[in-house]
Amino acid sequence: MILVINAGSSSVKAAVFGADLTPITALSINEIGGASTLRGTPVHALTHAAAIGHITAELTAQGHFSGQARITAIAHRVVHGGANLTAPAALTPAIIAEIRACIPLAPLHNPANLAAIDALAALGLPQFASFDTAFHATNPPVYTTYALPVSEREKGIRRYGFHGLSYASLITLIDPLPARLLAFHLGNGASLCAILNGQSVASSMGYSPLDGLTMGTRAGAIDPMAVLQLARDHGTQGADDILTRQSGLLGLAGTNDMATLLARDDAEARFAIDHFCYHAARHAGSAIVAMAGLDAVAFTGGIGENAPMIRDRIMAYLSWLGPKPVYVIKAQEERQIARDALALFTVP
Repeated sequence: MILVINAGSSSVKAAVFGADLTPITALSINEIGGASTLRGTPVHALTHAAAIGHITAELTAQGHFSGQARITAIAHRVVHGGANLTAPAALTPAIIAEIRACIPLAPLHNPANLAAIDALAALGLPQFASFDTAFHATNPPVYTTYALPVSEREKGIRRYGFHGLSYASLITLIDPLPARLLAFHLGNGASLCAILNGQSVASSMGYSPLDGLTMGTRAGAIDPMAVLQLARDHGTQGADDILTRQSGLLGLAGTNDMATLLARDDAEARFAIDHFCYHAARHAGSAIVAMAGLDAVAFTGGIGENAPMIRDRIMAYLSWLGPKPVYVIKAQEERQIARDALALFTVP
């Protein structure tokens, strides 16, 4: 069996899969540094390592680390692989050093990923990593390169793209796969991806997950001069907080919960919904250019899967393209991570 770990900035999620990718069990601790519960039992996870300790203790109690049908490998979601880590990899000291070198690119997430990797090393099991940026490594340089001086580009300032594990999973669930697929991952974080012949050729997210679509609390695309003005007014950290935690749907209508907005009937809520859908469609136009056309559209993520009104509104903006098949796909990042690990590891 494969244990999949998704260590976020303030949570740890775990899922166990069989060698045939059958889901066995799932656990999560959602408030790192605060009070939470695991299987209904209160826990106090001061650190990611402590959260991992609670999860492994529970899995041990369930018998998943003993017997013939036991966990024999661990696979991790790592948010940022930079320019070098562009495929799933077995975790070696060299790969871990590369992940550590990417901390400046993902200061909230890669340290959490590394904390989980370090905490689980004591089990002595093979560990693997799948990178959320890797699916977009096929984006052409003309897209990934910002028009900056070479001195700045050499620091790694370029487009990377995110939600890659969601898109990698999505293309395994559509058969036959359309040649030119526009995929939306819509949730509190939202992005789209142009998938040409099974490969990403453009993503709405760029150097960071802040760019692109209107999101739950993130502003999405914004003029850099407006960012500089926010930094002058509020300082760098204050501007960061505004752009990532106070903007998006929350900034427009006071909540980042799309279900709440859809249930409301007021001008602010209607405008926030329109903003979300309009800018998704605007970015879709760019993605369609990158594919030189469109054959089908897919939606995934919490909003993409569960809000037909949002899907219909976005498709209405794209109606000038003519009728297109629309797929609604349940996000399965953890299963994709397990699939990646199994491709590198033979289960005993």
